[in-house]
Amino acid sequence: MPAPWWSQAVFYQVYPRSFRDSDGDGVGDLDGVTARLDYLQRLGVDAIWLNPVMVSPMVDHGYDVADARDVDSLFGGLAALDRLIEAAHGRGIKITMDLVPNHTSSHHPWFQAALRAGPGSVERERYIFRDGTGRDGGRPPNNWLSIFGGPAWTRVVEPDGRPGQWYLHLFDAEQPDLNWDNPEVFEDLEKTLRFWLERGVDGFRIDVAHGMAKPPGLPDMKVAKAEMVLSDMDDDPRFNNDGVHEIHRQIRRVFDDYAHAVAIGEVWVYDNEQFSRYVRPDELHLGFNFRLVRTRFDAAEVRAAIENAMAAADLVDATPTWTLSNHDVDRAPTRYGGGQRGLSRALAMTLVMLALPGAVFVYNGEELGLPNVDLPDEALRDPIWERSGHTLRGRDACRVPIPWDGDAPPFGFSTNPQTWLPIPSEWAALTVEKQVGDPNSTLSFYRRAIDLRRNRPEFDGRSVEWLDSPDDCLVFRRDGGLVCVLNAGSAAVALPEGEVVHASAPLVEGNLPPDAAAWLA
Repeated sequence: MPAPWWSQAVFYQVYPRSFRDSDGDGVGDLDGVTARLDYLQRLGVDAIWLNPVMVSPMVDHGYDVADARDVDSLFGGLAALDRLIEAAHGRGIKITMDLVPNHTSSHHPWFQAALRAGPGSVERERYIFRDGTGRDGGRPPNNWLSIFGGPAWTRVVEPDGRPGQWYLHLFDAEQPDLNWDNPEVFEDLEKTLRFWLERGVDGFRIDVAHGMAKPPGLPDMKVAKAEMVLSDMDDDPRFNNDGVHEIHRQIRRVFDDYAHAVAIGEVWVYDNEQFSRYVRPDELHLGFNFRLVRTRFDAAEVRAAIENAMAAADLVDATPTWTLSNHDVDRAPTRYGGGQRGLSRALAMTLVMLALPGAVFVYNGEELGLPNVDLPDEALRDPIWERSGHTLRGRDACRVPIPWDGDAPPFGFSTNPQTWLPIPSEWAALTVEKQVGDPNSTLSFYRRAIDLRRNRPEFDGRSVEWLDSPDDCLVFRRDGGLVCVLNAGSAAVALPEGEVVHASAPLVEGNLPPDAAAWLA
């Protein structure tokens, strides 16, 4: 039986707001993606993952969904998605979408009905409403905090005008959590899944896939510590509750009717055994393992991250996944120190990532070497900025639109100079136009790496063998014979025997310089 298409795929994450604007409103859209499919085809990607494009008031840039079975007019409506699917499939590129099952928008008809219906109603049973504590119920039901800052509960005004119950929102107050103990919630999600899969979508990335099930009684957090989902907190009752696995089994039973489709979970869980449960044969096909994202540029740490991620997948014979960037974390060149050194390290880690067996996810602009942008306060759009009382700047720095061509902003991203986030003028050197014809550019580096990964037999197999290596380096070999060397030290190192087929930096008298990686056949 042939391996499924997604098992070695390179997914390209399109943040639609920031990819390309086709209609001049300063915000990227789906026709903008369609217009640049040739670019993605030449890059060599197998699939696109679209961040949310469903109908939304855009408080959290689409992760607050008001209608899960329609496309927001901001992105061009349903017809624009149909055009994208048809054009992408014509080029052999799959389309996967974001799915947000943990919560809805507070503008969703269900939530508006819950507000009108009052306590004890069947409408409120679709969400998590509770009476408050303390005098007159004036305090939240428990001490849970929102991932975006502040309490995870908001009190509502009842239909009679009096202060009433509280509703749970692990994220923004305009993102009320659904009650997954209510069968009606899954019944509606199944309609959503089938709506898109019948329309030609090839799968979903499931947002906060470890978060839908809540523990009985909603106990207090032992440590009330507001952090992003990357948190390693033990005994955090907000996430990774056992009941979530039955939810994923229900979802998988729908996917089993669509043999081509893939379910990919956003799983911020670090214990290998706990993580492996999400990718058992009757749950998710793939689960994002974020160990590489969270690892410093250190050979021992990188090796440990790879070993752990592969061990977690091997526990249930699942396919590992790898990524260095996404819309929620600092871009890799910035994370690795910034400037030329940060970029060099990011390119080195790209070779390590692409040398590994499994599915790979590349975030838009990563192939251009884009760093974070130091945005002015007035430009910030992430709800984290407001909810944290302007103490956390949020994620906008990694979401700035892609520079396509020209010598000044908006660099062909839009005809409108007022883009939704400002593009820095210094990105003139990083445009696609500048890089596409330069064999030494970051874009050319990515194109060659992805091409080699797809076409060389040395990348065959599902395991890696660790070889002896100098201090501050790591060396591993794929089943097919590829050898990958990472030099995270301060001096150049000799390479093993073999033909160098790709390197992230020029060799120095045949040796691999610091902050670099190489592939040998």
